[in-house]
Amino acid sequence: MTLPHKASPAPASEPDRAVNPIRPDLTGDLVCDPASVFDAEAVLAQVQAAATDAADNAALRAAVVSILREVQKSGRAAIADAFAAHPFAARPMTRAYTYLTDGLVKTAMYVASGLLHPLANPTQGERIAVMAVGGYGRGEMAPHSDVDLLFLTPYKITAWAESVIESMLYMLWDLRLKVGHSSRTVADCVRLGREDFTIRTAMLEHRFLTGHRPLAQSLDKKLKSDLFKDTEREFIEAKLEERDARHRKQGQRYMVEPNVKEGKGGLRDLQSLYWISKYVYGVKDTAELVPLGLFTPTEYQTFVQAEDFLWAVRAHLHIVTGRATEQLTFDLQVEVAERMGYEDRAGRRGVEVFMQRYFREATRVGELTRIFLTKLEAQHMKSAPILERIFRRRPKTKPEYKVVHGRLDVVDPKAFLSDKLNLLRLFEEGLRTGMLIHPDAMRLVTANLALIDDDMRNDKEAQRLFLDLLLKHGNPERALRRMNELGVLSAFIPEFEPIVAMMQFNMYHSYTVDEHIIQTIVNLAQIEKGELVEALPLASSILKAGVNRKVLYTALLLHDIAKGRPEDHSILGAKIARKVAPRLGLNKADCDTVEWLVRYHLLMSDMAQKRDISDPRTVRDFAKAVQTVKRLDLLTVLTVCDIRGVGPNTWNNWKATLLRALHAETKRALETGMEDLNREGRGNEAKKALREALADWPREDLKTETGRHYDPYWQGLNLSTHIEFAEMLRALEESGDPGAVEIRLVPDLDRDATRACFAMADHPGIFSRMAGALALVGANVVDARSYTTKDGYVTDAFWIQDAEGHPYEAARLPRLSQMILKTLKGEVVAREALKSRDKIKKREKAFNVPTHVTFDNDGSEIYTIIEVDTRDRPGLLYDLARAMAAANVYIANAVIATYGEQVVDTFYVKDMFGLKYYSETKQRALEKKLREAISEGAKRAAS
Repeated sequence: MTLPHKASPAPASEPDRAVNPIRPDLTGDLVCDPASVFDAEAVLAQVQAAATDAADNAALRAAVVSILREVQKSGRAAIADAFAAHPFAARPMTRAYTYLTDGLVKTAMYVASGLLHPLANPTQGERIAVMAVGGYGRGEMAPHSDVDLLFLTPYKITAWAESVIESMLYMLWDLRLKVGHSSRTVADCVRLGREDFTIRTAMLEHRFLTGHRPLAQSLDKKLKSDLFKDTEREFIEAKLEERDARHRKQGQRYMVEPNVKEGKGGLRDLQSLYWISKYVYGVKDTAELVPLGLFTPTEYQTFVQAEDFLWAVRAHLHIVTGRATEQLTFDLQVEVAERMGYEDRAGRRGVEVFMQRYFREATRVGELTRIFLTKLEAQHMKSAPILERIFRRRPKTKPEYKVVHGRLDVVDPKAFLSDKLNLLRLFEEGLRTGMLIHPDAMRLVTANLALIDDDMRNDKEAQRLFLDLLLKHGNPERALRRMNELGVLSAFIPEFEPIVAMMQFNMYHSYTVDEHIIQTIVNLAQIEKGELVEALPLASSILKAGVNRKVLYTALLLHDIAKGRPEDHSILGAKIARKVAPRLGLNKADCDTVEWLVRYHLLMSDMAQKRDISDPRTVRDFAKAVQTVKRLDLLTVLTVCDIRGVGPNTWNNWKATLLRALHAETKRALETGMEDLNREGRGNEAKKALREALADWPREDLKTETGRHYDPYWQGLNLSTHIEFAEMLRALEESGDPGAVEIRLVPDLDRDATRACFAMADHPGIFSRMAGALALVGANVVDARSYTTKDGYVTDAFWIQDAEGHPYEAARLPRLSQMILKTLKGEVVAREALKSRDKIKKREKAFNVPTHVTFDNDGSEIYTIIEVDTRDRPGLLYDLARAMAAANVYIANAVIATYGEQVVDTFYVKDMFGLKYYSETKQRALEKKLREAISEGAKRAAS
């Protein structure tokens, strides 16, 4: 790469002992004064004094370790302090850590070979060359990088060499260095390098440190002649296979907790470029790739910038954690951003600005890798099997394009640029032919983005071309992703530029904003192609029946375009959509629909997940907002794609069930009139269904069951739950025990949850006790319904999931029931037991989630809706329910919507007299109690 101590040709003689034998080579500026890192003269003087005073070898070794430990401590502190003051000085920092490590290794060798095990007249076989290999060989040392050493001997290792190596390693281990070591002959190195590409790569980066220099020289010659020569193709293929496997393991470039070293667009990708270029072209510095024609000067500068930034991030990670940490987790992102000087800006935290820079650099690494590998492919292309070459049909391209190694390139760059619309036509041709675009064509586009001006943006043909990329070829994400990476998307839609590589600092979103938008479009294209009929029957049927595709794709493209601003992104996004949609060639009516969809793109999700959709008022309010079935259908599909585009595990049957129910009820209301939405009508239907299901029950028992419940019970639960509670209440009455508790846990696979039903005699605070019992067993409550009967019972239904967001396995349910029963009977006190379990994980502590409490008296006919938006934790629902019970608040039901570390708990409540909370004084008093409960719980969880 570009940071190494380069292995330079050495004179074929032993080092001059008059020169300080432990002084490291200085290959460039360090982040601080070299003497403050490792003062070779002072260290040598201390070591020699220790050698004079030491009674024996053990005492000498202990004294040397003590000296080096102090040198190591002061050197590391000097580097860390200087790096904190200059947080982007990556190259001087890596050189400094290498300089310090070189000094420690050279001193250990000097002491081991010259003082502990001296040889007056060494034989030819008693020679050792100490070599740095791997990252250490490149001279790229992060604060806690491994120290990989090769002890090179001419023949089989002698007893003297074994003693020297052992003494040296013990000293280095005592310094707590992570030493990776091997002892080999030159022949061993060549043989093992042939068998193992990891060893071969390490050998590629050997660097002589100390000992017998001619031996190191002979290794250099042998590797070039016997190992590297004529094996370029197999090495390239091995490195590319390694890279692909690494990317599969680490995930996509835009995953929000990236691995700086191994992740896509990370340091290992840049190192792979260096390894291949060194192996194939013999370069010692990536700057040499420019005259070779593999990089332009601008691309080389991009390489240097990306490498500098990634190395700086990696070093700060090591310093913050005190170990070799490579994963940029949420908690570490905050600390690294602060160390690198990123500050909060309007509407955005400093950590989000920092991560946007990170993802943009990672994208550039991907572009450089593509350019480099395609150039290599031209020279070292893996030949296709003969049958494939005979039978494969070459795609027919338009005259202005050509196919180079299976990729689409431009015949005449000058003619191509004479019509600026060709900057879009290139992507259309790529989709039409199914071919990837050649990096030379990509370079041409990137270098001429200035051609995309207002004239082109307002050109009708340009608008047609862009919409065709979305609508015509069935693979819009490929064109969009490539256009985004090359800057074409934000040049054609300048309003898109601020969200490119923008990270949202939370646990809910798995992707950057631009990648999330592309993921939503991926989902829409899959639904259109009929690939998700089983998973998404409603969305699939809506698209099959026909919707305005132009509106839907445009709305998805623009729905989050205003993220990262201080204003509400839905409101601001609608304003932006009003300007952008006409520029994409949409007519007035379509522009209005796009604007509406962007403005209300969260409405259906919020209604389904934060409100009780069995309440007629919820459906009525939603229907009034949507107004037409056409809009309802569009919003439904957009909502499904939006949720699925958040991350790979965000969508589940629970959300699907809620959205399907809300769509069905709203469609019915819009088609048959709002009067269909009344409690009495629904209640009569539910009672009739129960009578039919329990046809074998005595008539008196059925009459008792259908008469004991209030109206909300009949509309809030489905038939299977009504049957469950009927049987449970019957069992309670037959038991004759006033303290009896009936618990039934049943997997509800339609909702991806376990349904927990409780029936018992009613008494104050029962809802909070049940919430506490469920919190104690680690259950995550996603929905809850609480109903009292006219004859003094309580019937509560909770839908719960395990820690992974799935229904509980059947085998775990009996033990779960026992634990819950113990808590309900008071054998376990939830408040005390939760103290050790209600904790926030370390990586989640970095998130700021402000608490908001709102009261809504319009969203339900008979209840006040209290919405609590705050940080999620295991005991939160219990704390809130306990605070309400203490304030004599009756909780009818609770709807829980979780968004990563954030949760919105919505409670449908009445006061002790069965009235709504209209009084502002009462609202403020209750809000104060809820905030106190949240605050106390948060302190407990953070302790």
